[in-house]
Amino acid sequence: MLRLHPAPSRRLYGKPLLIATALCLGLGAALPWQAAVAADKLDPKTGTRYKADKDMASVLDALAAAKPKPIETLTVEEARKQPSIADAYVAVLKAKDKSTDPAKRIENVNVSDRTIPGAAGPLPARVYTPNEGGGPFPVIVYFHGGGWVLGSKETYDAGARGLAGKVKAVVLSVDYRLAPEHKFPAQHDDALATYRWVAQNAAEIQGDPKRLALVGESAGGNLALSTAVAARTAGMTPPQAVVAVYPVVQVTNMDTPSYRDSAQAKPLNKAMMGWFVDKVFTSAEQRDDPRVNLLRADLSGLPPTTVINAQIDPLRSDGDLLIEALRKANVSTVHRIYDGVTHEFFGMEHVLNDARDAQRLAAKELRQGFERSMRVSDVNADNQKINESEKKAR
Repeated sequence: MLRLHPAPSRRLYGKPLLIATALCLGLGAALPWQAAVAADKLDPKTGTRYKADKDMASVLDALAAAKPKPIETLTVEEARKQPSIADAYVAVLKAKDKSTDPAKRIENVNVSDRTIPGAAGPLPARVYTPNEGGGPFPVIVYFHGGGWVLGSKETYDAGARGLAGKVKAVVLSVDYRLAPEHKFPAQHDDALATYRWVAQNAAEIQGDPKRLALVGESAGGNLALSTAVAARTAGMTPPQAVVAVYPVVQVTNMDTPSYRDSAQAKPLNKAMMGWFVDKVFTSAEQRDDPRVNLLRADLSGLPPTTVINAQIDPLRSDGDLLIEALRKANVSTVHRIYDGVTHEFFGMEHVLNDARDAQRLAAKELRQGFERSMRVSDVNADNQKINESEKKAR
């Protein structure tokens, strides 16, 4: 089940305050002045007042069966060895007698690994290429999640692979440097370096340098948005679309409605977010940097942006705040909140109907962005021909 926040340009938005209030009053989120949810009212599967739908609950059961330890109690080395919700997804696939081989689940995509230049040295990257047609294809730069501390292109393979097949685009997913070995802004520097390399070398991966987009999950959603801002500021080839899936929008206010009602959510909770922040940043000033706190960034001139959120997620309210900021900057937006699912649901399309729907939504918005780019290119080409004809006539 989902909730749709359509773009202001489509004239279907109400006033920001009314939307936020409606979400809180009509859909169960705690208002800022309300007390935190009482422990005896929490659903044992989700750790919140919200119940997971049947398929999401099966993934949460599989995660619980793996007995992961609370990330916030572990060292980074220990945390990186813990079973993840991606592992739980694979366990559910096995239980349902479905293939656990990504290549068999999505057969219209070829995959290869390579390195590309990062901000401070080579970075491992994975390239997903449609196996139908010879290109050049649009190119999506994809940033994985994990709080800038955990995660990899391998962990987040499913979402990147799914979009490559649905959009018929090349997707490049990169292993940017992680904290605490590499503190902020290493992750953001690598993200921009990755986008710059793709813009300049798209043909090397069968891509069209005029049709680019940015996509990211969680911390990677923050990287996608901040990279779009940095690319605009640097005068680089602009992306035609941005998709941010349950993005980290800011880390200075952990008292939003969703941080309160999903403080003990699974698989991501408030304590984990604090643990990530502690590992990534060295000062309060860094935490409030506009590359991290997107509410302080200049968002004007960004391309159409799609924001996807899960109900059972401390980052849900970040999506509301981001949409309001984008609207104020006159950016066309689409916002959907999926009820009954948790953070990290996006890549689970072979188990979760909402994941399949979310990927289809993202694919549709990306295709529309690429189609707009083609129309603009055609108009520019026609104008150039007209100008050349006029010059000859003189």
